[in-house]
Amino acid sequence: MSITTFAEAIDDAQRFKKRHVLLGNGFSIACRPDIFMYGKLYENADFGSLSPTAKLAFEALGTQDFERVIKALRDAEKILSAYGAHPSLAKTLASDADALRELLVQTIASSHPAWPGDVSEQEYISCRKFIANFDNIYTLNYDLLLYWAQMHTPKGESPGSDDGFRKQEDNRDAGYVVWEPGQSHGQNMYFLHGALHVFDAGTEIQKYTWVNTGVRLVDQIRDALSKGYFPLFVSEGTSGEKLERIRHNDYLAKAYRSFSEITGALFIYGHSLAENDEHFLKRIEKGRLSGVYVGVYGDLSSESNQKLISRAKRLVSARAVGRPLQVQFFDAASARVWG
Repeated sequence: MSITTFAEAIDDAQRFKKRHVLLGNGFSIACRPDIFMYGKLYENADFGSLSPTAKLAFEALGTQDFERVIKALRDAEKILSAYGAHPSLAKTLASDADALRELLVQTIASSHPAWPGDVSEQEYISCRKFIANFDNIYTLNYDLLLYWAQMHTPKGESPGSDDGFRKQEDNRDAGYVVWEPGQSHGQNMYFLHGALHVFDAGTEIQKYTWVNTGVRLVDQIRDALSKGYFPLFVSEGTSGEKLERIRHNDYLAKAYRSFSEITGALFIYGHSLAENDEHFLKRIEKGRLSGVYVGVYGDLSSESNQKLISRAKRLVSARAVGRPLQVQFFDAASARVWG
């Protein structure tokens, strides 16, 4: 199997005219591995408020991946219910899955870099150079790094991306901005699974900002969590459960439709093509993209990379006759996203 550098892949993709990117957790890990790797999140999580069984689930599965455990608990709940197990056991599994979802949010928020200045100027320059290669930016991450990079522009220079949030015409002094379908026409940045700073307030989707309050964004998020407010955050266990959640939220559904409609070339960076995100992989199979460039990190012969390569190749075989898709691989490290 041939593998190119990121620069070579970008050059090759010019023939497709449009270029987009899908970012996974590897995007954040590349910036701060001491925070965003699954093992680090697990180490930093406070399991004290959960039932003892919740942590035992990680040990039983031999993993530190929150989403994998949440999926396993949801699956176990359904199986035990089908087998007629005592309702209290199924209820415990469901309760543990919900509690782990909330713990994941709290852990990311509590260990997150405190403010944009914790990321260096050179890191921002590198990241913005990377982002500038693409017409649309889609991320599956919940953290603030992409948003900070978007906002970190030299004085007088317009951001190269637009997340669709605007000030309210009748409430311009609010401590947040809102997303409305009719006001998001220039949007080209999408948080596909929500984000720490995006909240569903029922009648509107709000994004917390520093510029309107003067309060650090991470502090605002931690304060909201302490009051029981939960950000828009899709961390359900299975792909189907995630898709159900997406379809019932205006913002997430718009992002999903946007991803489904892109043409040209898609770059996938920092994502393992895992089955819990099949709802987006299926959109690649059924969509109108002509080329997909998949970033591979580390040893090509490793079990994880072999799974990634195999799933990427299935994107091609699943395509309908008459709508060919080309898949190529690039060295993720060569992208030097954060310098």
